[in-house]
Amino acid sequence: QVQLVESGGGLVQPGGSLRLSCVASGFTFRHYGMNWYRQVPGKERELVATITNTGHSTYPVDSVKGRFTISRDNVKNTINLQMNNLKPEDTAVYYCNVLIRGRPRWGQGTQVIVSS
Repeated sequence: QVQLVESGGGLVQPGGSLRLSCVASGFTFRHYGMNWYRQVPGKERELVATITNTGHSTYPVDSVKGRFTISRDNVKNTINLQMNNLKPEDTAVYYCNVLIRGRPRWGQGTQVIVSS
């Protein structure tokens, strides 16, 4: 059974930092690229960053380039999202994602609120 469990969200002031984590189980983690998405109420879920199965390549979207870093640990079956210089527009629920046999799998999400 595929499980993705996110953690690390919270309330932070603009300019601050947070580190999100996602622990994966139920599949061969090192074989799959992984993604972070985020969603604001009333809007579609949007891709934030992708990391290849080896971790050698990462693809953050333009809006977070230079501020967010995705990484992974294939021993601990974990991906992380280091978020620096956070802005109010980064406020969202953040989700860990993997595509397995054409089917997207999601965690329960972790809330990030950027506000003074």
